[in-house]
Formats: sequence, C-alpha cells, structure tokens
Amino acid sequence: MTAPGRDDVDVTDEAGPHRASSGRRLRLVIAGFLTVAIVLLVGVALGRLSSPNPVTPGTDSVEAGFSRDMQVHHEQAVQMAMMVRDRTNDPEVRSMAYDMALTQSQQAGQMYAWLELWRLPQAPAEPTMTWMTRPTLDGDYGSHHMTDDGGASGSATPVATHEPGGRMPGLATDEQLAALDAARGVEAERLFLTLMIAHHQGGIEMADAILARSEVPQVRAFASGMMQTQQSEIDAMQAMLAERS
Repeated sequence: MTAPGRDDVDVTDEAGPHRASSGRRLRLVIAGFLTVAIVLLVGVALGRLSSPNPVTPGTDSVEAGFSRDMQVHHEQAVQMAMMVRDRTNDPEVRSMAYDMALTQSQQAGQMYAWLELWRLPQAPAEPTMTWMTRPTLDGDYGSHHMTDDGGASGSATPVATHEPGGRMPGLATDEQLAALDAARGVEAERLFLTLMIAHHQGGIEMADAILARSEVPQVRAFASGMMQTQQSEIDAMQAMLAERS
C-alpha cells in the first residue's frame, strides 16, 4: 500500500544535500561490495582447492564476458536505486530500492571475485555483448527453454539481435537517467519502476543467454538464481506501478 499524502511530500530540490546524502550511501554500498568480493574470493578459492577438476574460463570465454558485462549492468541498477531513495519518501519504494542496491552490489562482488579467481582482467577483453553472439551449447540460436532442473536448451535470442559493442539489454539511457535525477515524489517512483522493470528484463535476458552457453556450475547456479529473483521483483514492481498509474 502506498503511504497517504505522497503527492504532498516535500522532497527538497537543493542539489548539495542530495549529492552529499547520495554520496554517503553510495560509499557504503561500494564498501559492502568490496567486503563481499573479498569474502567470496576466499570462499571460492577454498572450494576450488577441494575440487578435483576445477574449470578455469579464459579471458575471451562467455563466462568472463558475462561477468564483466553483468557487473556494469548491476552498477546501473545500484545507481538508479540510490537515486530514487533520495527522491521519494515512500517507504515501500525506498525499502525495495535499498534491497535491490544491496543485492546487486553483492552479486557484482561475486562476479568480481570470479574474475580474480580465474586470474583474468576486470577490464573487457573485447566489445560488450560479444559473448552473447557466440554459439549456444547445442550450436543453435533458436528460442531458449528452461528445463525442470534449471538447465537450458537453445539460445536466449537469435544472434542477430545482439552486436558486439552494442547496448546491453535493459540499460537506461543517459536521457532517462537525467529524467529520474530531475523527478521527485510519485513521478520519480513511476519512472524508477518503469526503468527498473525494463532493466530487470534485460538482466534476465543476459542470464538466460549465459545458461544457454556455459557449463560452469557456479555460473549456471548464479544465473538461475538471478533470473528467479529478478522475475519476482518484476512482478512486485508491476503491481506497484499499477497502483501509481
């Protein structure tokens, strides 16, 4: 339920306090991100030592491409979540935004840790989206279908829909981010929900694509869990958006 009188909420337009508040929150999120990355790196390394035949993807692998691109994708989600928290006093939206920022920071930390464990550079080795143009496990580029055990067959999308160096699915444009930055109250809530629904849908598409292309267990488990979480959040955000229409 939305809080009464949200249209009358006094959300200040003074740039200084907003930047300071947003900066403090962003620093906290980044600190949490780094902590999680270090913990995950140690934990995964220990698990790797106990694995008889660990898989180590190369720098041009689909796993490395996914890890790099999805970190960027998640970073924008964190940015939008922190922006809306400064632009509305609605507790439902603020709570969801904080949870998203924390979750996606943790997941970005996990992907950062993978690249460190694999001894691969964090910087892209090739244009964004290149990994999504590569053949699927079955060599097909047709429709992707999830199996009962969370596996994948086929491809997320036909290869022609993605080009190396193209924009990742669901990313907000600079103009859309500027509009969110300028919005306040219910207007900011509606815009955030609209942008984040599209952002999550793009994230699911990318997770779907890696499932169709990777056999690395930890990557597949991560992608499957991410798809389930983000679809649940999409359902919730669509209901919240309908309440504000």
